[in-house]
Amino acid sequence: DSRLKSYFSSLHSQRKRRRGGKTSWCHGGGRCGGQERLDKALASFLNWQQSAEERLLSLEEARLERELQAEERREQREERRAEQERQHELRLFSMLTGVLLAVREGTQTTTQSDPATSPLARFSASLITTPAPSAPSSSSQPPPEAPTTESVFNQETKKSQLRSVKACKLSQNALETLRGEEGPGNSIYLSERGNSIRLHEGILQEGYIQYGMDRHHDTDNPDGIINMGTSENKLCYDLLHKRLTKPDMLHINPSLLQYSDWRGHAFLRVAVAKFLTRYCCSPNPLKADNVVVMNGCGSLFSCIAAVICDPKDAILIPTPFYGVITEDLHLYSDVKLFHADGKDNRPFRLTVRKLEEGLQRAKEEGLTIRGVILMNPHNPLAEIYSLKEMITFLEFAKRNALHAIVDEVYMLTVFDESVTFQSVLSADSLPDPQRTHIMWGMSKDFAMAGIRIGTLYTENRDLVEALAKLGSFHGVSGTTQHQVAQLLQDKEWINEEFLPENRRRLKAACSYLTGELLSMGIPFLDRPATLYVWADLRKYLQESSFEEELSLWKCFLRHKLLLSCGQAFCCSVPGWFRIVFADQQHHLQLGLKRIREALKETEAKMRLKERDSPVPDTGSLATEDCQASKPTESLDTLIGTLRHQIRSSDWLEKSTPELSAGEDPEIFDVKEK
Repeated sequence: DSRLKSYFSSLHSQRKRRRGGKTSWCHGGGRCGGQERLDKALASFLNWQQSAEERLLSLEEARLERELQAEERREQREERRAEQERQHELRLFSMLTGVLLAVREGTQTTTQSDPATSPLARFSASLITTPAPSAPSSSSQPPPEAPTTESVFNQETKKSQLRSVKACKLSQNALETLRGEEGPGNSIYLSERGNSIRLHEGILQEGYIQYGMDRHHDTDNPDGIINMGTSENKLCYDLLHKRLTKPDMLHINPSLLQYSDWRGHAFLRVAVAKFLTRYCCSPNPLKADNVVVMNGCGSLFSCIAAVICDPKDAILIPTPFYGVITEDLHLYSDVKLFHADGKDNRPFRLTVRKLEEGLQRAKEEGLTIRGVILMNPHNPLAEIYSLKEMITFLEFAKRNALHAIVDEVYMLTVFDESVTFQSVLSADSLPDPQRTHIMWGMSKDFAMAGIRIGTLYTENRDLVEALAKLGSFHGVSGTTQHQVAQLLQDKEWINEEFLPENRRRLKAACSYLTGELLSMGIPFLDRPATLYVWADLRKYLQESSFEEELSLWKCFLRHKLLLSCGQAFCCSVPGWFRIVFADQQHHLQLGLKRIREALKETEAKMRLKERDSPVPDTGSLATEDCQASKPTESLDTLIGTLRHQIRSSDWLEKSTPELSAGEDPEIFDVKEK
């Protein structure tokens, strides 16, 4: 017991000494406070580490979510594409069954009736309103031999198909029903005009729609479509962003938020008149009262056509030309374009003779021509016409009492110092001022296609008043008008910053593209203006036809590259393409890489076809074999035409010109290696 007491007594004394030491330590040296600070620092570090880990986790989750959304979008695009292909196959299948029945009935009635009234002729006429260059006449008589339908369908399937088609009576309305309300057929909810507008789609629109669904992005969608087909200047965003974000651009007052004069705010029309006077080198100050502002030059084209033409009238335009003008005139105003595509040895050269021949052909066809459209610099040729040449074209218009609509939207987009553009407004006098109207806008020269500003200058006060009545449909927001006016008045920024740098960048981009085309052995028109090059790809066509050109265009699209083919511009010669170069160099490099890949694939197919195509021995064919092949050939041709009708638009069919007779490919003014 004594030993235990002694042991516990020693433990108690040791504890007291320890407590006493700690107390003196805290009061003496401050070690206890240092420990607390260390603990706080450690806790702060742990909290920071935890927040950093949480932030990294959230970033990783966001990245995974973006990737998932991108994958879902790709899957949705693929599903939509698959559904479109399925609907397309169903439409072709329905049309094929109709063709088969028509051919069958035609063989039974041909000997009893006139060929033009046969079921096949009626069926063809109900579908084909304006045939493509390779399409046969809709009134051609089918051969009397029965078609080889047994080689396509078995007997039971054929009977089922014939019953289905007979139930629809082979009429156009029945075919629309087969296509369905939400398909490419007519909608029961729209008028005939409404359906025409809804279904209208040219090659330029078709390509842009596909581009919009799969747009290239450097990080989010690197395998998307590169757009070298739409004429947009993508080189100057930094310059525009710097200027458009300055304080003077942010001005707001009540008048900008209210309805304006439908010709445009007075302050903007004054700014436009002064700007055009200066940069068009007009000998006399231009008047603000003669200026009309609308939301883009497309609206101006549409409204001018409406006030100088009656429905079904026409306006003369030399080919090739910017194809969207067709829709600008036709969709609202029901005004047609009549093509002046002379048959001389230089189909791209604009001459007064070509205009005169086009006007004469239009009169022979019973059309009323109200005006002529002239583009300088030209789209898509990038040609720059001298003032002397333009005056001769205006004199032609005066002799024939035609309005001359002069499109000068690329007047400042000339990037070679040795070349000078001369506006028709720089002339001391115009042949017919009352019928001469000059268009200009912000889309090309100022790289602001999305701002939607188009201007018209004309001395015809009646025209100005008529356009003002339509301005309420095509007005521009007040804040946008203020910004554009500020921009046009800033001579220092335009002359010292924007124009010199824009021209330098355009020249460098054009030189890069043309150098690459030369290295590939691709000829092109060498012009120091606009945003594009008119390139000759005819050697990549298996035959000189617009169907082959369309096939090459689709090949580029499969390689995720959008170009604009010649038939979109109503070019009379297959195989020409417009290539836009006004983009960042890494995008041009990627686009040219895809051009090479597409052309390499095309060349391989051409070589394979040449190797595998035997020379036919026509002398060894029996007469009956030749006769038996006629129904199949006629049927195949018609099916091909129907397929073309589905895939292309009414505009394309009406605007596709025939190949110029007797042309020599070597005489084009092109630059090649």
